[in-house]
Amino acid sequence: MNSYNVLVVDDEKEIRDAIEIYLKNEGVRVIKASDGLEALEILQKQEIHLIILDIMMPKLDGISATYRIREIRNIPIIMLSAKSENTDKILGLQVGADDYVTKPFNPMELVARVKSQLRRYVSLGTFEGVKKNIDLNGLILDQDAKEVTVHGEKVKLTPIEYKIVELLMIHAGRVFSINEIYELVWKEPGYNAENTVAVHIRKIREKIEIDPKNPRFLKVVWGIGYKVEK
Repeated sequence: MNSYNVLVVDDEKEIRDAIEIYLKNEGVRVIKASDGLEALEILQKQEIHLIILDIMMPKLDGISATYRIREIRNIPIIMLSAKSENTDKILGLQVGADDYVTKPFNPMELVARVKSQLRRYVSLGTFEGVKKNIDLNGLILDQDAKEVTVHGEKVKLTPIEYKIVELLMIHAGRVFSINEIYELVWKEPGYNAENTVAVHIRKIREKIEIDPKNPRFLKVVWGIGYKVEK
């Protein structure tokens, strides 16, 4: 995991220092902050590839910080939560966190989660510098506005539908399995995901295709998954 910068945000110095020790052993550079406001300041000044973020913090808590971070960056966020904070944990995932680890945590489990998120982040090509606007033969994705248009007409997508389209358009030409789509969009294991994904794909086609039964943009690759044509 060489050359990655991980921002560790926790108001407890002992936790920040402990995480730093384990990540440094993996070749990661650790930057530390004691609250959400300090984390936002660091993000404006330094290149950060992943954030480990505590929920309960002074000045700006982890939920609010995640919401603010997601307005400007798309890097992985792993939340730290106490067992008593289940509601906050769920809310954190809803506002944009990618994973969570419950305190007290096994340091090696946290390191494994960090490795997994960084691998996914890099392999999917979302490693900062993704185009903000993608035009695929009239199907246009505006990541800043979180909008999709077809030949100039705005398409009304639900948040989940938008995330599916965004995933497939950013990686146009790549085939994603149903399980991959589910895990990347819903942030949950893709068990029994086929019906859920298929329903959303059908609804998306009804909104972006002239003839949903003969789609021009969103194609099925039988036995494998779905893709958006380059």
